Amino acid sequence: MNNVYNSLYVEYLYYFNIDRDYFECHEVLEELWLNEGRAPIYQGLLQVAVALHHFNNNNITGGIKLFSLALEKLEINQSLADQLGINLMKLIEDSKVYLNKLKQYENDPFEFYDLDIIITDPNLQQEVEYLIKKPPTKHDEME
Repeated sequence: MNNVYNSLYVEYLYYFNIDRDYFECHEVLEELWLNEGRAPIYQGLLQVAVALHHFNNNNITGGIKLFSLALEKLEINQSLADQLGINLMKLIEDSKVYLNKLKQYENDPFEFYDLDIIITDPNLQQEVEYLIKKPPTKHDEME
């Protein structure tokens, strides 16, 4: 398979959209973030996953903090959406909605729900579909 995207980024999308393992999203994207000179866009994507991980573990404060940090980085880097092959604007809007709901959680609690990152590049979609057939080994299983 001729990969157009970094394999760690593709794994992140697989874990985010398919496996719903937000901790593993953090693991793979942190590795990419460190390898790619700590690009803020990757940190923002990583922080969305960590925000969901926190909320899923009943850490409302952590979810609010991480969504806020993520949005700062993603909004500044919206111009990179085409390079990433995703609908970054939708992720930003969905994250804002989630953040606002978390801020009201004490008065208006709600059940955890997943977000989806919409893939706009057919090549990237194909790479993620390949992982559906041949799932990657989780980083915590490698140690």
